[in-house]
Amino acid sequence: MQQSVNSRVRDIYKQEGYVYARSPEEIAETYGFSRVARLASNENPFGPSPLAVAEVQKALATIHRYPDTGGAGRLIQALKDYHGDYEFVTGVGMDGVIETCIRVLVNPGEAVAVSVPTFSFYGLAAKAQGAEVIKIPRRDDFTVDVDTFISAAKNAKIAFLCSPNNPTGTMTSLEDVERIADALDGILFLDNAYVEFSEIDYRSLMEKHDNLVIGRTMSKVFGLAGCRIGYAFVPSWLKPVYEKAATPFTVNTLSLSAATGALADKEYVERTIRHVRSWIQKFHDICKLPVLPGGANFVMIDTAPMSGDECAARLAEKGVIVRSCRSFPGLADHYIRVCVGEDWECEQFLSGINQIC
Repeated sequence: MQQSVNSRVRDIYKQEGYVYARSPEEIAETYGFSRVARLASNENPFGPSPLAVAEVQKALATIHRYPDTGGAGRLIQALKDYHGDYEFVTGVGMDGVIETCIRVLVNPGEAVAVSVPTFSFYGLAAKAQGAEVIKIPRRDDFTVDVDTFISAAKNAKIAFLCSPNNPTGTMTSLEDVERIADALDGILFLDNAYVEFSEIDYRSLMEKHDNLVIGRTMSKVFGLAGCRIGYAFVPSWLKPVYEKAATPFTVNTLSLSAATGALADKEYVERTIRHVRSWIQKFHDICKLPVLPGGANFVMIDTAPMSGDECAARLAEKGVIVRSCRSFPGLADHYIRVCVGEDWECEQFLSGINQIC
């Protein structure tokens, strides 16, 4: 008897996967808008840096060749020029870096710890590798209880901690991250996707800890979400085995070139940060609903008594896309996440949210 298609699929992939926001095209067509405020995906509203575009244009003539081998050497050098003489690895978005680190370190049945509520992909990627996922709850104010985290993650092969945290925006202090790294036997993966918008710099910890990985991305402050470039600061022992485990030629030539150009444009980065911080303050000042404190390019807003889904749906009717936080593990269903967009997008959001609350 022929085996059913469903029975061939692993159980993890029969469940719900990553949840995406509604598309702007769908919202525009459904509600009759000529343009829609896209505030759901924490993107940079300014478009790419002109230096990134110029590098991509130069690289177009070489796309008949495979990308740079040896760990994306030109990009690695650009990262060293930008950050200092650290060891780096790259991937297709930070998601790719996360997957490869798990592939290198975690055997089926071993434990991976995740501080929740947070980005769902840590748990999804760990389960795909056959790991046991340990969810470590944050406090009611979404800060990390360091002693609880250390106790729960003590035997984990990798523990994931996001700061500033997605979707809450919460930051974990340098001292608390160091305490955790000191106490763990396994790897602490510190997700710093949004750290440029905060006032905390964790890079110095790499000099003290050989069990720390700091993940970064080109998708946010550098404006290259469509290029899917992630990278990480890694201890020297991890880099060669990471490169063995990574899919060959993972990051394409155009993305590598765009990232190299973007890293050279510090004025673009500084302008983005100023814009984001200005609007974050306006969100706190003008929004009638409670806006949680944070250090990212987004805010999380408590929509109670409305659910996050209901609030997101009502904002969609006003031409604004935000992210309902219902799908984030460990988070109650009365929050939305709203990122900083262009001026008109932020103004449209504030007008819409204050009308419906």
